[in-house]
Amino acid sequence: MHKTKIGVIGCGYWGPKLARNFHELPSADLRWVADFRTDRLAHMQELYPGVAATRDYQEVLASDVEAVAIATPVSTHHQLAMQALAAGKHILVEKPLAATVAQALDITDAADNYGLVAMVGHTFQYNPAVNRVRDLIASGELGQIYYINATRVNLGLFQPDINVMWDLAPHDISILLHILGTDPCEVSAQGEAYVQKRTGIHEVAYLTLRFPGDILASLRVSWLDPVKTRRITVVGSKKMLVYDDIADTKVVLYDKGVEVPPYSDTPQEFYLSYRHGPETVVPVRWEEPLHLECRAFVGCIQDPQARCVRCSRRDQVSCSTARVGVKVVRILEQAQKSLMNGGGRELIGLR
Repeated sequence: MHKTKIGVIGCGYWGPKLARNFHELPSADLRWVADFRTDRLAHMQELYPGVAATRDYQEVLASDVEAVAIATPVSTHHQLAMQALAAGKHILVEKPLAATVAQALDITDAADNYGLVAMVGHTFQYNPAVNRVRDLIASGELGQIYYINATRVNLGLFQPDINVMWDLAPHDISILLHILGTDPCEVSAQGEAYVQKRTGIHEVAYLTLRFPGDILASLRVSWLDPVKTRRITVVGSKKMLVYDDIADTKVVLYDKGVEVPPYSDTPQEFYLSYRHGPETVVPVRWEEPLHLECRAFVGCIQDPQARCVRCSRRDQVSCSTARVGVKVVRILEQAQKSLMNGGGRELIGLR
């Protein structure tokens, strides 16, 4: 079996996780790692003695690797991705794809022109629990979706070059696009910089997205919270559910709702009917999402006509193509505009 030769650029927080998964994949061959820090490179070589290490990423691009994973600060994504594509390498870029929509479009257009695979690291699109949520919504079991609430908070990690919205919200935005199968019409955002007032980098942000069908989604993201929380609540006309990423039980379905009587003759007769049915733990067949993402990336390279490893769709070889990354960056860019303009609504035009 042919093994796709892989290089990883950036060995800070996420790069080693990518390296581990590519090293473990039977279809991949981890050949190179690159980072400015010699201590990180030394650690990687301890883990993978046969892998070449360098402080100069250009060595990776000049090598015989067929693909590179880019796990560096967001401000470097555009330059590294464009150079990698020009060198004939397929790319997997960590989220967000780029710092601006223009940069994100550059990357996707270049990949198309070169005939290369470009994916973005929206790992939650490969999360089995998220996909159970998507399947439940698609099946109609929840009925009409009313609103979604997402909370992604913790104490840290503070980023020096992007605010908390650009750091954490890409996860929940990509999840929303994935489980709803539609794009938002508008976004608004409010937030504050408490610890980093001098730099103006927001540590707390609240986003509101409006989707077709009057679906409202609210997101709370923070680096300044005492309890780590990763939870999404979906409320429908028939049922409701909670997806908790850090709980042992990932998805719980609630047979709860409110019904309006079909008619009433007088105001005194009017009342709402509340339903409090049973809670059901939704079974989830667990696989590491990053493993599935890396497998999808290699699969796209080896067989462009392959089915998506997540949803087996022939018209979509990956759930997280760079085009999806462009959508997320466009939403973030409009949310940033709202954040700086007092929280006003901003229209989103997704290509």
